[in-house]
Amino acid sequence: MLENYLPILIFIGVGLLVGIIPLALGMVIGPHRPDGAKNSPYECGFEAFEDSRMKFDVRFYLVAILFIIFDLEIAFLFPWAVALDSIGLFGLLAMALFLGILVIGFIYEWKKGALEWE
Repeated sequence: MLENYLPILIFIGVGLLVGIIPLALGMVIGPHRPDGAKNSPYECGFEAFEDSRMKFDVRFYLVAILFIIFDLEIAFLFPWAVALDSIGLFGLLAMALFLGILVIGFIYEWKKGALEWE
């Protein structure tokens, strides 16, 4: 009965080796030249200048949400473009409505100044 589990154990062992061997090789072969700049804490390329629990500007979140919205728009455009021949005029009008709503939202964000950075 236990011989049925042998391939699974071999698979797990090979997976662990594939994950551990490159890390170990990097630690052994890689250069070790730490300095003050490499060991200093940083986040998003900025120096740590205040408490880590400080409030972020809401524009960070707006940019992230806008990125997700337009990324999803592109994700919907690819399958639509591939299937455009089979879905016909209805598919074209549905995508035009979808893109129209997104453009209206983009214009609203633009007019509100969400895309302006000081």
